[in-house]
Amino acid sequence: MKRSREKAASELFAALYPRLAGWCRRLVDDDETAHEIASEAFTRLWARWTTVSEPRGFLYVTAANLVQDHWRKLERERRAVRRATTEASLSSQPEQADPSVRLLVQALPERLRVPILLHYYADMPIREVSVLTGRKEGTVKADLHAARELLRAHLRRSLDHTL
Repeated sequence: MKRSREKAASELFAALYPRLAGWCRRLVDDDETAHEIASEAFTRLWARWTTVSEPRGFLYVTAANLVQDHWRKLERERRAVRRATTEASLSSQPEQADPSVRLLVQALPERLRVPILLHYYADMPIREVSVLTGRKEGTVKADLHAARELLRAHLRRSLDHTL
């Protein structure tokens, strides 16, 4: 039993790790961090191996949560650096809004962010996002629409400020 469990886990790792790490890489812009997140997702899966019915979905949802934790940490660090540089230089100019889609996705409420990450960044169909999030397909579609509208509005505002 233990041997087949380890073999199944090893095969799953070989099949899914490269794509999961690549997905994380696109979200965090750093190879080392992406591999840490993907590895941690697999570690958490292994700890719950006998109770997880959908390992692929578990891995992506776990990785999405870890990416969000990473983004929060970066934002705290950015704020600290911003405060330090503002205090050091009182004549600093106000920052331009960054129209980066990734930063805008990061700022979405979790209810909208998770479906965006799973559907657009992990290429999961709406049906699978529905199963993984425990929401009806219509709700997932509505959340994706709402998220796209918010992103569109933020991008327009950002672009208007840069012109």
